[in-house]
Amino acid sequence: MNLRKPPAWAALALSISTWPAAAGTVTSATLVASTLSPDCLEYKVVGICYWLLCTPFGCKVKTSTKVRHFVPDAVVSSYSNTGENPWVEVSSLSSSTSFAQDGGDGTTNHNNEDSLAKFKNADVIGHPGGATFSKFASASGYACQGAATPYMPYLLSTLDTVAWRYGVPESVYPEALIPGRREVGGLTSGDMWGSVYPRSGFIHQADDYKAASVIAQRAGDVVTRSGQVHVYQPLLAQPQPGYWPAGELIETDATTGKWQELTPTLSQSCAPPVSGKSSRRPSVKAARYFQTPSPVCRRPMVVTPGRYGARIPAASGKDKPFLAVRTFNDDQEDFNYAPRCLSDYCIHEHPDSP
Repeated sequence: MNLRKPPAWAALALSISTWPAAAGTVTSATLVASTLSPDCLEYKVVGICYWLLCTPFGCKVKTSTKVRHFVPDAVVSSYSNTGENPWVEVSSLSSSTSFAQDGGDGTTNHNNEDSLAKFKNADVIGHPGGATFSKFASASGYACQGAATPYMPYLLSTLDTVAWRYGVPESVYPEALIPGRREVGGLTSGDMWGSVYPRSGFIHQADDYKAASVIAQRAGDVVTRSGQVHVYQPLLAQPQPGYWPAGELIETDATTGKWQELTPTLSQSCAPPVSGKSSRRPSVKAARYFQTPSPVCRRPMVVTPGRYGARIPAASGKDKPFLAVRTFNDDQEDFNYAPRCLSDYCIHEHPDSP
C-alpha cells in the first residue's frame, strides 16, 4: 500500500523536534522512535488471498499472502490544564479559547490528598512516525497502511466544548446511566477504572493515572466511529480490494486496538487500556498512541500487451478483480464481485453466478 505524503508543515514539525523536552513532555523524535517496537507491531500471516486476473488473452488465478499487523494511527494526549498538551510540537493546537479555559481538579497537590472529581482535556492527533514505521514493518514482508495522516488533528477537546465540558447529550445515554455498560476495568474484577460514557472530560477517579487512561480511551472511542455528536474528524479508512482497515476501538477487545504509553513513562510495549499500573503522583500528563489492526493482501501484477504492471479496468473505471480470502483462523472465505473480462472491458458478476 502506498503511504500518503505528509504535508510541508509536518516536515517542519519534525525538523524542530530535536529540541530538548521538559519533564513530562514528549517530542516528535521520541514518537517516531517509539514505533520501532516488535511487541507493538505483532506482525503475522493470517491467510491467503486468491485473485482472478483477466487480460484479453484469458484469465488466471494468482495468490498472495494475507498479513495482519498493528499500525500506529494517532497520539492521544490526556492532560489537566488547557493548552498543556505534553506533545511539544502540537501543544499550540489546543490553546485556550473563549469557550474552553482552565481545567484540573479540586486537589491542592499534596501527596496525601486525592481528589475524586477530575477534568481532563484530550487531543487525538495523527502519529508522525508513519513512514518510519512502514519501513520497519516492511522488513517482515510488506506493510499495511493506517488511516491517519501525520499531525492531522482528529479531536481537540477545546473545540468540542459542548460535549466535552458539559456532557451534552451523552450524560443521558443508556451507556452512561446503566452500571456495567462500556466500562474500563470492572466492578466484578475489583479494578474499576471508569466508564467510557459519557465521553466527556469529567471523571470520578482518585487515581490520576487511571483517570487519564480512561479519558484517552474515551477520545479514541469517539474518533474511531462516524456520526458522533462531537466536533471531530473520524479516524477511519475505506476498505479496498485486499485491504481491510481497522474499525471501532473497543475497550474490552485488545484485537481492536492497543496502547503504548509515552508519558509519564515511555513504554516499549503495547497493552489494552487496563494495564494494572497505578500512579499516585498528582497532575499526571499522559500521552499514548493507539495501534489498530489492518489486514492486507499484496495485489498481484498483470502483464498486458505493450505494458507490464497494468491492470484491466472494469467498465465502471474501477479495478475490482475477483478476490477470495481464506483466513487460517476460522477457515472462511469472503468473496467480492468477480469481473469477467471480454476484450478491453469487464462485466461484473457474482461468483455464485453460473
